[in-house]
Amino acid sequence: MRPEYQRPPVRVAVVGLGRSFFSSHYPIFKAHPGLFKVVAACDILKERRDLIVDDFPDCKMFRRFSDMLDEHDIDLVDIATCSTEHVKHALMSLERGRWTLLESPMALTLDDAQLLRGAATKAKNRLLVLQRGLFASDFLLAKSMMTDSRLGEIYQICIRREDYIRRDDWQTVKRLGGGAAYYAMTDLILQALKILPQPPIQMWSELKRIASLGDAEDYAHVNLKTRTQISADIEFNGGALTANKSPSFVIRGDRGVFSVNADSPVGTLTVVDPDYKFSRRRSSVRTPSLADMHEDIPLVTSEVSLPKGTLHGPSAFWKSVYDTVRTAAAFPIQLEDSIEAVKFAHLMKKTSPFGS
Repeated sequence: MRPEYQRPPVRVAVVGLGRSFFSSHYPIFKAHPGLFKVVAACDILKERRDLIVDDFPDCKMFRRFSDMLDEHDIDLVDIATCSTEHVKHALMSLERGRWTLLESPMALTLDDAQLLRGAATKAKNRLLVLQRGLFASDFLLAKSMMTDSRLGEIYQICIRREDYIRRDDWQTVKRLGGGAAYYAMTDLILQALKILPQPPIQMWSELKRIASLGDAEDYAHVNLKTRTQISADIEFNGGALTANKSPSFVIRGDRGVFSVNADSPVGTLTVVDPDYKFSRRRSSVRTPSLADMHEDIPLVTSEVSLPKGTLHGPSAFWKSVYDTVRTAAAFPIQLEDSIEAVKFAHLMKKTSPFGS
């Protein structure tokens, strides 16, 4: 992010001082005091609030969210509470006309997501949803490869995230809105929706619990298919014991394949040599010969990367937040996209015997 912004920093009020906040929100606020200033913090645990004092000594502390919203010198309310509280807290903030940043998932049902849409419209579209996946370097590179003619006709997109963690927090508890369908798949589904050339018309999914210590799923698998039969196969696996993780994106065409690893700006493209011409052949119903039908096809492998200077990752997201709040720039994530991701995640939970 550029340090030379001439406008004052965005005054942020934060609620929900948990792992997500301190791992992905707070580091940005500390590293860029010229862009963001934490002026208020809300959490029921005093020891969590105390963690902010050293970096922002003038920050006002609150136990009740409604009391914090009564403060006047706030530009942005940053909500990182339990998923079951997202809608309630976002509605309270939007009713005050505040710019509101909401951790994903924005809601746990399509009805609640649409409720937030209505509140956001009344608040002059001041609802921003934190969808990290649309700013990831591997996603941006994969999206650009969808128009690369060297792949030929694309027929499949694979999106993978693998980990092994015996998770024991509230994200593993169904009644608290936990489960990979919500904490992981909304981002991955949104990535697929933005890459697919047409909206999906068919969906298949499954949920499982593998290593999680709670009762919610830590494995989610969904397949989306478009009218042109291009499919997106999406999988989050929190119980994958493997030394070598699968690529985060694989794009397959009839003349090549592209792959890239998680959070990497560099991928690998393997294609049929553009100068190679397939021999003329046709299928036959006659008794086949005993010869192997495989052809010796020359392949060309090369590295592809994001253009130099492409802003990606957390810096790209938070720069967009600053520009939207301070300069009225259009936010790159459409609210309708986040609602669509919630729709598919909720459908996965609703149709799976394990998810209910």
